Amino acid sequence: MGKLTDTVKGLGNEIAGNAKQVAGDARNDPAQKAEGVAQEKKGELQQAAGKVKGALGDRI
Repeated sequence: MGKLTDTVKGLGNEIAGNAKQVAGDARNDPAQKAEGVAQEKKGELQQAAGKVKGALGDRI
């Protein structure tokens, strides 16, 4: 995947993760909240990978 793809997918995962966290809080569902935290972290890592790829010219 390229820089833009990683960045967009990462942002999408962050947004979805945040939504799951809010839903988990509203429903008092710790499992859903934990799933949201994990998805948000995944998104952050994807965005970081996109930044690295951009700095290296998508060679990784």
